[in-house]
Amino acid sequence: MINKLAASELVLNDDGSVYHLNLLPEDIAGKIMLVGDPDRVPKVSKYFDKIEVKKNKREFHTHTGTLRGERITVMSTGIGTENIDIVMNELDALVNIDLKNKEFKSDHTALELFRMGTCGSVNPDVEVDNMLVTENVVGLDGLLHFYQDYEFENEFSRNFMAKFPYEKIKPMLYFSDWSKEMGEYYKDAKYHGNTATFPGFYAPQGRQLRLKAIDDQFLETLNDLGVTNFEMETSAIYGLSKLLGHKAITVNSVIANRRRGEFSADHHASEKNMIEWVLDRIIK
Repeated sequence: MINKLAASELVLNDDGSVYHLNLLPEDIAGKIMLVGDPDRVPKVSKYFDKIEVKKNKREFHTHTGTLRGERITVMSTGIGTENIDIVMNELDALVNIDLKNKEFKSDHTALELFRMGTCGSVNPDVEVDNMLVTENVVGLDGLLHFYQDYEFENEFSRNFMAKFPYEKIKPMLYFSDWSKEMGEYYKDAKYHGNTATFPGFYAPQGRQLRLKAIDDQFLETLNDLGVTNFEMETSAIYGLSKLLGHKAITVNSVIANRRRGEFSADHHASEKNMIEWVLDRIIK
């Protein structure tokens, strides 16, 4: 592994901040909450005792401050694993690369990363407006195949690969799981389950407008394979955390049950409840 990075590999802004996130190392805390929507960032940081940092570039908005005396960061990632690829690598660079000299640091820093989002369920027994923590995840986006040395296998992945009936999709699949240690934060969540991360919102998630999805029974198939819910970011967060040596966990508010055709009667209230529920547990 090289120790000195070329300018084309680690791109920095004129002020020395990482290129996309527009952040300096001192701008982030060790605990980082990842949300998709930039508008959700102030909805989280309004609970902070004070806000020290407010920065944004493109869809990446960051607030860092203190909550009950502990420093914490909330950051938006936008939608999709391609954005998570940027976020994870640049967050890691902020703590594990000397940006001035573009050299790897000898001491590794492990961040605690909390994804907080919304999801749809494929399990007809899961009730909307409740918290669901992801233990295992399958990525159908293919991202982790671009990285060397990524290997992961457990009972969930073995069963899924053995029974997944769509041969054309199989080559892109990869798997990961949560930081069990961080699961202690959310041990009272109503649901723990297995998540599927998709590269799109419509046909990949079984929705059909003018274009037909791969299979009318796709959601039922996922449920039969042990999938509880789906969204668009967790596989990359979990997988890249393992490669980079960080700890990650996802909690989603279930706002839709696709099998029952239900959607939250007030998803804004559900979002607010999730934010308060998460903050109460990660910082006492």
